[in-house]
Amino acid sequence: MKVALITGASRGLGRALSEELAARGWSLVIDAREADALETAAASMRRRLGAAGSVTAIAGDVANDAHRVELTAAVGKLGRLDLLVNNASTLGLSPLVRLERFGLDDLRRVFEVNVLAPLALVQSLLPLLCRSPRATVVNLTSDAAVEHYDTWGGYGSSKAALDHLTATLDVEVRAVRFLALDPGDMRTVMHQDAFPGEDISDRPLPEAVVPALLELVGGDFAGGRYRVSEMGGER
Repeated sequence: MKVALITGASRGLGRALSEELAARGWSLVIDAREADALETAAASMRRRLGAAGSVTAIAGDVANDAHRVELTAAVGKLGRLDLLVNNASTLGLSPLVRLERFGLDDLRRVFEVNVLAPLALVQSLLPLLCRSPRATVVNLTSDAAVEHYDTWGGYGSSKAALDHLTATLDVEVRAVRFLALDPGDMRTVMHQDAFPGEDISDRPLPEAVVPALLELVGGDFAGGRYRVSEMGGER
């Protein structure tokens, strides 16, 4: 039985990926900040479960130490961890603002969620990851980490830091593969928050990205940074 922990799984790519893994019989530990939305998503996953799988849903904020302890304990009950997907993320502000006006408390929050929480989860879950014969950590990144867009400096700099952590962990921890994946633009609540009032219906749904993500996890790809658009785009 394979086990995955996926953060930010109540909607968007986190939910789409969790739904597919549930259908394939994985056991899942999932989280999100909104308890009602998380339980709705978990109920949908349980309806799709393969014979051996299970879904444990724990509502909370990944930036909270106590919540991460809960997640680690839930995975510990399953005895191993094959896949950690650090998907939970925050823009910090909506509408986005330039760095000259980005409040430092707001920026600290962005880095707490987008950088420090993923690293803290890796640190606490590493013993369980090392029990898997082929453990993988996927950190969701963005083109804003490598491009310089007006008003995207707060979010983009946090993802650049996450990219650096991912690459360094892949060098330091040989027993686990670390991947940074840029899924490209998607039709999600977060993307709409970045462009309030704009029509984003031309963006692909998160479900379109899942096959590429599963190809990356299941294939012989080396650790590193990948863009879905360079893997053949939508599938």
